[in-house]
Amino acid sequence: MGSTAPSCDAYLFFYGETLLPHGVRAFLCTVALAYCFIGLSAITARFFKSMESITNHSREVVTNDPQTKTPIVKHEKVWNYTIADIALLAFGTSFPQISLATIDAIRNTGQLTAGGLGPGTLVGSAAFDMFPIHAVCVVMPRAGSMKKISDLGVWLVELFWSFWAYIWLYIILEVWTPNVITLWEALITVLQYGLLLIHAYAQDKRWPYVSIPLVRGERPEDWVPAEDASVDHDKNCDETSEILSSQNDDIADIFSIHSYNNTGYHHVPEKDIEESSKMELVAKNTHDDTYWLSIWRQQFVEAIMLESNEQRKIDSACLRFIIICWNSILAPWKILFAFVPPYQIAHGWIAFICSLVFITGIAYGVTKITDQISCATGVNPYVIAFTALAAGTSWPDLVASKIAAERQVTADSAIANITCSNSVNIYVGIGVPWLINTVYNYFVYEEPLYIDNAAGLSFSLLVFFATSVGCIVVLVLRRILIGAELGGPRLWVWVTSAYFMVLWIVFVVLSSLRVSGLM
Repeated sequence: MGSTAPSCDAYLFFYGETLLPHGVRAFLCTVALAYCFIGLSAITARFFKSMESITNHSREVVTNDPQTKTPIVKHEKVWNYTIADIALLAFGTSFPQISLATIDAIRNTGQLTAGGLGPGTLVGSAAFDMFPIHAVCVVMPRAGSMKKISDLGVWLVELFWSFWAYIWLYIILEVWTPNVITLWEALITVLQYGLLLIHAYAQDKRWPYVSIPLVRGERPEDWVPAEDASVDHDKNCDETSEILSSQNDDIADIFSIHSYNNTGYHHVPEKDIEESSKMELVAKNTHDDTYWLSIWRQQFVEAIMLESNEQRKIDSACLRFIIICWNSILAPWKILFAFVPPYQIAHGWIAFICSLVFITGIAYGVTKITDQISCATGVNPYVIAFTALAAGTSWPDLVASKIAAERQVTADSAIANITCSNSVNIYVGIGVPWLINTVYNYFVYEEPLYIDNAAGLSFSLLVFFATSVGCIVVLVLRRILIGAELGGPRLWVWVTSAYFMVLWIVFVVLSSLRVSGLM
């Protein structure tokens, strides 16, 4: 979809690479692309831990009991449930695609025609989120157990903005200004992300006139069961050490965004509050000066370890060998990402920002490798974008939704991550890159941004919209007939999962044929 084809004359990995046959170069690039996706998964694990630390941050609120007039200490979450799902969980899982699209836009700055790598990846990622991730989430609950959405109102709002995002994209591509994106269209696209946040928050708080009058189901205080809170889902990338394990009670699981560490309210004398606060502040200052350095140093120790203490106890020599080989493959990434500061610092914000920097760097490498694969194989970059790139960069979405579906007591976050990620893909992932290009073209050339092969992108949007309706209809039928969107009788679980995968195959095949000019 870009205006310029990648050149095969330049080498990417080593001098003399251009003398190799195209098949060999394509193989090397494919291996390198897969290794980038492994690195993306590794840094995403640290990204999620920092994000979880941010969302678990609570503030202490002291109020007076209306009857006894005694102080009451209450711990409140800084982040709202719904906003955390949209602004952090969905945005975080979509950031690989967003950074890739933004880099593609920056590379095309100065050209009147937009690049296709970003939009192709984001539309393909939306399809991967909607179908394969739903297919995985449906089978995650334990046999016979069922999990349903507790707040249908919030989900309907998120679903509306998700579908409207792709309707809006089709309108500006084919109806409003065909094959052209203006500055105002790009700006409106980005601003709609803010409208999504406001509308979702209004629905969560049940604001009059702007919210759907649906009663929220029972939402437990602990979204993650206490007996599962110590399970580590990231053993490959961040094994538990003695230093880190000493704070396992204070640090929730990396995907337990809705879990609480504070157990209700309690009465505390005012004098005790003041003295306790002073003692905690002194202890915290002396502790933090040395403790986080120990944790950071331990990250490098763990990065070079090929086996953890638990893995050494495994009796199977074959399994231990496989683990060592896998950790050897991960070692370069683990050493590199050990430079990310511990997420215990500053509520995780420093690690959050550093992780985004690393993700952006990997995304840049992915764009260069994809150019080489396209020129070596002759495959349309758009086809590579919404298949291989979409699946690879959507891995964080898959992992987040899978663990949420498996461990949380409702289906809200697992399904919200899917619908919200699709909205973020359009409003931010496509809107921001197009805004960058349209602003440049407006002030430099006084021209809009032209979309090469907009008909192919529009066709993919239509196919995606049609298949998405089929996906949502099945979820609604499961709610009516079975009583839950996820889980249930194993036969129907696997039938539903297979149906979602068929929808994804239909989307990929039809879109590939259209972009390739075969239909």
